[in-house]
Amino acid sequence: MALDELGFVLDDVRRAEIRRGKDFVQLKDGPFDLDLVFAPDGIERFSDAWDRRVQIEGFPVCHPSDIIASKAAANRTKDRESLPRLRAFVDWWLEKHRR
Repeated sequence: MALDELGFVLDDVRRAEIRRGKDFVQLKDGPFDLDLVFAPDGIERFSDAWDRRVQIEGFPVCHPSDIIASKAAANRTKDRESLPRLRAFVDWWLEKHRR
């Protein structure tokens, strides 16, 4: 499993959750904290989000606009509080990549 190669320590329960695509899996036993979200709010189809992905240091990452849509749809307090910063980041990021 790719997570093993990255240095994550997975027990059998966690490994099974990932394989079956549990909606949300949080990993803290590795080189960095990682949230695996298999059914994010605000994103209807994986294939659409995959088409919009961006590459960051060789890893496919959800496009910032999809992250914003997901946080807006989740409507949790912490997500609502982060939306202005995320939107400002996207504006900066888009401007930087237009050149």
